[in-house]
Amino acid sequence: MLSRDAGELCVDGLRLCDIAAEFGTPAYVYSWPTIEARYREMAAALADVRGQIRYAVKANGSLAILSRLAGLGAGFDIVSGGELERVMRSGGSPAKVVFSGVGKSTVEIDFAIKAGIECFNVESASELARIEARARLLGCRAPVSVRVNPDVDPGTHPYIATGLKNSKFGVPANVALDLYASAAASDALAVVGIDCHIGSQITAAAPFATALERLLELAATLARQGIDVRHIDIGGGFGVCYRDEEPFDLEGFAATLASQLAGTDLAVLVEPGRSLVADAGILLTRIEYLKAAGERQFAVVDAAMNDLIRPALYDAWHGVEKVGDGPGQQGIWDIVGPVCESGDFLAHERDLELAEGDLLAIRNAGAYGFSQSSNYNTRPRPPEILVEDGHTVLARRRETAADLLHLECV
Repeated sequence: MLSRDAGELCVDGLRLCDIAAEFGTPAYVYSWPTIEARYREMAAALADVRGQIRYAVKANGSLAILSRLAGLGAGFDIVSGGELERVMRSGGSPAKVVFSGVGKSTVEIDFAIKAGIECFNVESASELARIEARARLLGCRAPVSVRVNPDVDPGTHPYIATGLKNSKFGVPANVALDLYASAAASDALAVVGIDCHIGSQITAAAPFATALERLLELAATLARQGIDVRHIDIGGGFGVCYRDEEPFDLEGFAATLASQLAGTDLAVLVEPGRSLVADAGILLTRIEYLKAAGERQFAVVDAAMNDLIRPALYDAWHGVEKVGDGPGQQGIWDIVGPVCESGDFLAHERDLELAEGDLLAIRNAGAYGFSQSSNYNTRPRPPEILVEDGHTVLARRRETAADLLHLECV
């Protein structure tokens, strides 16, 4: 994806300095060839286990990316009615959409039932009762899968570990059995699967194997009770290399699935998000000022925590690379933004040779970058640019102050 041509950093052969000149900064730049390659690699690895990809829209919901993934055959994992609207606007099929999340509203449930989604991943007894009531009112049978909390520690950041027993997500196995019995007895519900999602940025296959073992045990118990499921949804959370992490062993993961699922006729759903798009994106930003404060040196850039909140939220590490090769001041720099918060930083203590006006590329920003951005400090969000077939596609224009204010009244 990234390379250098005569000292200038390029994305798929296009110079980032030229992209900055055309679209300004800050700006998100995505490599479609990289996303497509990641998707095809995963689809091929999972082919032997009847694996079906349901891309996690929350990672990056750009319509341009969703439409191209749909064209490759992807389905989608959503967590809101708004994300379902995105999928449908992009040309994705609701019949290949699984709806996760602990707080589905009545409006969202009605929308999903009418759209004809693949299934609801149910996360509580109250939610199951609501889905049943709405389906009956609408004269439909709602497809359901219970999200089971397998109590597996994925060894990741506490904020993104979702399968532990004290998590707000999912239900314990014993509660799941009761929910399945209730769903199977209802003429307004159709049991279609069993689901879990143990966390995000997981770099080892072992936690998935443990979770799948527990789901298969539960599926066997259900079968003995006359309740059959068609698919197992193992979730997503496959880790990527931001710094020095071990690459996720996709082939090993697929082999583990094949071994554990041998002798069953269950389809497997996976919900990758970050692993398909993180490496494909950069946040392009320009240095406004260089300044010193005591022993610290700051490079103040035009991107901020409202554009990329991961460093402030998780203390996440993103690589920073100078776009050009011009001279500058060598030093250990904190890369910070203009937002009025001490926590507004993109990177700490980076050894770089910098000058005011230099362009920087914040790497691995394709996932949970723009999708978590905000308008804090009344800052318009940056544009999203897709690089495809040797040219740029404006996937989303830069916001203006008028965009931010048009919903407000004096």
